[in-house]
Amino acid sequence: MKLQESLIDTKFHKVLPSACPRMRHRIEYLPVWVVVKVLGLLPRALARACGILLGQLVYYFHGRLRRVGFRNLQMAMPQTSDRERRRIVHGVFTTLGRQLADFCQLPSYTRENISSLAIYEGYEAFDAAHARGKGVLFLTAHLGGWEIGSFAHSLYGHPLNVVVRALDNPHLDRLVMQYRTLHGNSTFEKQDFARGLLAAMKKGETVGLLMDQNMTPPQGVFVPFFGIPACTASGLARVALHTDAAVVPAFTIWDRVLRKYRVRFDPALTLVRTGDAERDVVENTALFTRVIEDYVRQYPDQWLWVHKRWKTRPEGQPPLY
Repeated sequence: MKLQESLIDTKFHKVLPSACPRMRHRIEYLPVWVVVKVLGLLPRALARACGILLGQLVYYFHGRLRRVGFRNLQMAMPQTSDRERRRIVHGVFTTLGRQLADFCQLPSYTRENISSLAIYEGYEAFDAAHARGKGVLFLTAHLGGWEIGSFAHSLYGHPLNVVVRALDNPHLDRLVMQYRTLHGNSTFEKQDFARGLLAAMKKGETVGLLMDQNMTPPQGVFVPFFGIPACTASGLARVALHTDAAVVPAFTIWDRVLRKYRVRFDPALTLVRTGDAERDVVENTALFTRVIEDYVRQYPDQWLWVHKRWKTRPEGQPPLY
């Protein structure tokens, strides 16, 4: 739902800088509600076309996001040409627009028709990890259709817990939460991160964590991401080491040939255990980040390049943005 937030920020916050927050929230919510409901009623192909069109409008009119995407690609993939960077960033907004449309249509899916939207790939990896009975931690990122993957997994009979950050607009937050939890998924907010994760692992449940966004110490540690130190959430490593839960890479990828999403699971990762607790946290966080980087390199136009991933710098280093 980040695309809606971008549209809202651009359109309304400048118009109503001094308005009552409650009034502003309602005014923001109305057009988004209309978009969500209209896209939800359209035939899927038409809804996707409209969603992609909205994404492209944001691409052309939201210069700040474009510049962040180009800057990130300059740093992470310096060998790419300007033309290739434009193609990748353009693809990011196509990916966001498509996911927006598909998210709006989630209420129309059932166990019988979900395979027309998303299919499993490597399910046996998840099944084996879940059978251990110590809980499963999905290592994932803002790549492809992350909202679609968690929804499909619940409809296939495997509801999970998702770590989220509440949206600033409470009306939008309730709407998004309603769609995310239609078929048994649960959420807990980042401030309940450690407690929620430990409780879920104790019960042998599954938790999905998006760990590709910029963090600040002490919640994050610096590990290489595309060869650049990136402050990265260390909670996944700490919980995995403490509970011996399985860490399973899980990514939802848009397949251009199939015209649907592949919810891909890789075998559980082998954790680094040297006996030095803090070193193990850093080493495993670096391991998890390498997995995410590998997927981003494979599907560069499906990752959220428009986020300031390297905003937090090691002490003494100049800002990159």
